[in-house]
Amino acid sequence: MSDEGFVSFGEQGAQLTYGSYLRLPQLLDAQHLESDPAAHDELLFITIHQVYELWFKQLLHEVTAARDAMLEGERLWWAQHLLQRVHVIERTLVQQVDVLETMTPQDFLQFRQQLAPASGFQSVQFRELEFLSGARDPAYLERFRGITDVERARLERRLAEPTLWDALLAVLRGHGLAAGTDEEAAASLRAVAHDRSQYAVVWALAEALLQHDELAAGWRARHVVMVERMIGDKSGTGGSSGSAYLRSRVPLRYFPVLWELRSAL
Repeated sequence: MSDEGFVSFGEQGAQLTYGSYLRLPQLLDAQHLESDPAAHDELLFITIHQVYELWFKQLLHEVTAARDAMLEGERLWWAQHLLQRVHVIERTLVQQVDVLETMTPQDFLQFRQQLAPASGFQSVQFRELEFLSGARDPAYLERFRGITDVERARLERRLAEPTLWDALLAVLRGHGLAAGTDEEAAASLRAVAHDRSQYAVVWALAEALLQHDELAAGWRARHVVMVERMIGDKSGTGGSSGSAYLRSRVPLRYFPVLWELRSAL
């Protein structure tokens, strides 16, 4: 019996370690403070935002796979499973604000000046998530500063590819329901809502998308309150209006037809 490909668990002769698998030397060397003398809370600020970007990467991975499964129409249970994971991650994003709020405004002001003109507005992955969810606004590409050609190409690709809403429309059509216009989709979703026994998976996916929308709105609302607590009505480090801009984004809805459905039931 050949032992080719056999893996022996344990540390004897191991080539892959916990640290090498997770690239810990590179990961733990990615937090470089700009303040001098070093402000104690700058490490916390950097760590939290790097963790956010890791979660954004995971969300893009899950949302893209869920969308593709819905477009294919063959593994709708898998899409529903992935969207449930998305919900758990999004709740984690909101909870992480609590950690950031252990930093006082005075502590933040010790290094805030060193951040300019960097800004959370420049998070390419966050914009990818918004575009993929349906909030596609080409004007963002004109307002972005300091992003690379590769990052700009990623955003342009997201603007061109199908959204989660497009995927839900494909699911409706796959079940013999009209979805050529928002009006047709709304009528089909009303039919789905009134016959959940026949359209159980369609209803579950529609509700999963609405939950994604609600959790994203909850994160934006929690974020703006945190910013107001930290800097009041000061302008953002990237030149935006700060909390005023963030508050203007709170009412954003990815799937307005799903919200309007509530009034039509």
